[in-house]
Amino acid sequence: MPRENRHIAIFIPSLGGGGAERVMVTLANAFVERGHSVDLLLARAKGPYLHEVSNKVRIVDLKATRVVRCLYPLYRYLRREGPDAMLSALNYANVIAILAWKLARVSTRMAVSERSSLARNPTSFTGKVTRLLMRWLYPKAHKVICVSNGIEADIREIIQVPPDKTVTIYNPIDVEMVHENMTAPLAHPWFTNESAPVILAAGRLTEAKDYPTLLRAFALFRNERDAKLVILGQGEDQAKLKTLSQNLGISADVDFLGFQGNPFAYMSRCDLFVMSSAWEGFPNALVQAMACGARIVSTNCRTGPDEILEYGKWGKLVPVGDFASLCAAMADALDEELPPNGRGRVSDFTTSKIADFYENAMLA
Repeated sequence: MPRENRHIAIFIPSLGGGGAERVMVTLANAFVERGHSVDLLLARAKGPYLHEVSNKVRIVDLKATRVVRCLYPLYRYLRREGPDAMLSALNYANVIAILAWKLARVSTRMAVSERSSLARNPTSFTGKVTRLLMRWLYPKAHKVICVSNGIEADIREIIQVPPDKTVTIYNPIDVEMVHENMTAPLAHPWFTNESAPVILAAGRLTEAKDYPTLLRAFALFRNERDAKLVILGQGEDQAKLKTLSQNLGISADVDFLGFQGNPFAYMSRCDLFVMSSAWEGFPNALVQAMACGARIVSTNCRTGPDEILEYGKWGKLVPVGDFASLCAAMADALDEELPPNGRGRVSDFTTSKIADFYENAMLA
């Protein structure tokens, strides 16, 4: 299929402040700059990344209060517009997108992006239903695009998608945008006080990110030396984490800053970037921090960190949930005179390179 001037639809529930949302915006902008006609379909046209969407991208507001209510609007859109390809992201949105596509009976090539490790069995009713729907619907799509090799293995083994329908494509990082924003002014006093190193973490305050392990590691670290911890992100665990930091006696040295539209200004100025996740899909923040030149320590969780860091070449990997090992790795990383420079590795995740892979997967 020729690649020029194709009509591509991208569906995601909203443009909230998560990694998947930023990736879909990055891809939409990249596709439209390549001459494609791009529609960005949103359950609700809102979220902090809305202003980052190119004015060449058409935003289609499905005006749905819940993702499941996008089924009929998506069906109508597909029947009316018949795009050449449609890409959906986030598994609960993916099942709705595939179902709408099957009902519409159009020639659109259907691709879904799977971004979460499936090794953990779902415990909630909604999670169990979603898993069943994935097993039924994912094999019907033309392509299931996985953000890491570990997730592709899960998709084949757990969801039972045939190997010829799966592919691993890492998330794109808009390196130029990162570099433009990382030098923006930053007024936070901890980043201007050179007497205490600043440790940075970024991501939603949820169970997956396992911030309790980071807080316990930081408390142990603070027993030995002065330091500050800044956490960017918002989520349902915020109150619990603030209480834990108080109970550990470190609240004066921990700052929860909530969602920040420009985390790169913090990443470029921190002394160490730490990710303590229990599980991931493909942690964008890890690559973004590398692009900013930060020293890196990460848990070796499923999936993504080992692939990104090439098994410890570009940063330190520690066991999941082991706060003592995390503390030791933090100290070692800060003491390194010549830490690894991961900026060369970041070239593997440039928007141009990743957009090529997506075009091949979606339009071939």
